[in-house]
Amino acid sequence: MKKTAIAITMIMLLSVLLGGCAAKQASLEPEEMKALEGSKILKAYTSFYPIYFLTKEIAGEQAEVVCMVPAGAEPHDWEPSPKTIVQLQNADLFIYNGAGMETWTDTIIGTLQKNKTKVVMASEGIELIKPEEHEHRHEDEKETHDEGEEEEHEHGEFDPHVWVSPLRAKAQAENIFRALVEADPSNKSHYQENYQVLTAKLEKLDMDIREASKSFKSNVLVVSHEAFGYLTHDYNLEQIAIRGVNPEAEPSPAKMAELVEECREHGVKYIFFEKLVSPKLSEALAREVGAQTLVLHDAAGLSEEDIKSGKSYITVMYDNLENLKKALGE
Repeated sequence: MKKTAIAITMIMLLSVLLGGCAAKQASLEPEEMKALEGSKILKAYTSFYPIYFLTKEIAGEQAEVVCMVPAGAEPHDWEPSPKTIVQLQNADLFIYNGAGMETWTDTIIGTLQKNKTKVVMASEGIELIKPEEHEHRHEDEKETHDEGEEEEHEHGEFDPHVWVSPLRAKAQAENIFRALVEADPSNKSHYQENYQVLTAKLEKLDMDIREASKSFKSNVLVVSHEAFGYLTHDYNLEQIAIRGVNPEAEPSPAKMAELVEECREHGVKYIFFEKLVSPKLSEALAREVGAQTLVLHDAAGLSEEDIKSGKSYITVMYDNLENLKKALGE
């Protein structure tokens, strides 16, 4: 991690930037300052795609919403550049997922001007669940996994993939809505209307998943990394993950052998993989147990191709639902 280097560089840059801004503002007449403030549009920086999606859906055109993690990037180990951190200082809101997802926020939040940039954790008040990846490990595997465990623990005690369940995403949307209204009360009715539309979409998605799950013949999902705990928890499914919370942490040969046994025990016909995570392990496991592969998107980020084709959190989750029907309904 480069947190220390980033922090030092950031502080140096900020001292120059903020000093220049203060001098410029001091030179403006009171009438000019008032006009400038009145014409200002709310600027919200969001950490990565699902938080961006929820914020943009509620804010609409009344705010400039920026997604810090670029399209196609895997957000678990992404860190902002010093330039991005400096730009963040000019935001009215910084909205992030929390629950240990963005490991870089501890450094960033401490530098934000408390009276300038309001910090909003979208998972505030939401019941969190703990990762399951290490619960069934054999004792003789412990030494092999020590390094992997260190990577996992960087994401904290809890599973950070809150948004993967529409129910939890709805709760995150409520936190974001309240923050937007507090920062920009004059546009409350606009945010309220958009929030209600978004809530209706999430509620319908929730109902559609619940209805489909009634016909599932199996409730076991074998996924490429442990990103679907909230989905499986909220819809009475079971997650078996090849990797842990961090998709970069590789499983040991012993872990792969255990997965083969579990797949055969449950009669698994499909192994899921994600677009932003290498499918090689999912494909290898599928070959070993005579299964096929399907995409199950954690919606943590979209590719440039997805964006150009009009994909969104909602459409991706419905794509997931169709693949769940195929994998579990046969």
